[in-house]
Amino acid sequence: MAKTATAYKEKMKELSVLSLICSCFYPETRKTLVCEFEDMEVKALNKRASGQAFEVILKPLSPVSDVAHNLPSPPKRAISLEDIEKKLEAAEDRRKYQEAQVMRALAEKRDHERDVLLKAMEENSNFSKMAEEKLQYKMEQIKENREAHLAAMLERLQEREKHAALVRKNKELREELTA
Repeated sequence: MAKTATAYKEKMKELSVLSLICSCFYPETRKTLVCEFEDMEVKALNKRASGQAFEVILKPLSPVSDVAHNLPSPPKRAISLEDIEKKLEAAEDRRKYQEAQVMRALAEKRDHERDVLLKAMEENSNFSKMAEEKLQYKMEQIKENREAHLAAMLERLQEREKHAALVRKNKELREELTA
């Protein structure tokens, strides 16, 4: 069946070129039968607006060709105990090799995960240090600004006290002069 399908695909590829050649040389035979192959025949149907229409008729396989396709398989030779043991040893070696490959891949993955974790911890530590340094710097700036602000307020308060004392002194002098 697969061979017939393959042959059908090949013939369909050739069909358009073959149809063109047949229609050029034999326009009268195109009406009924376009081509005939050993396992199929192609008939043209009524021409449609979209183009040509064909009917492909597959012929049943002949008994002669069926025998040719089904060749008997060669006889199997006897398998000895040594062959079985060799195959088992080879299978065991393949299994051990595959297991070693899996273990190696797992070890590499574990190493990679450890490296990623260490890098993440290092970056986290660096970030924490940087954040702490920034916080310390901001706290120092705030403390300096607060001290400067308090010093400025004390200075203004002292100036007001001096001014108030001066005003009181002048008021006392005026009262003594007027009295």
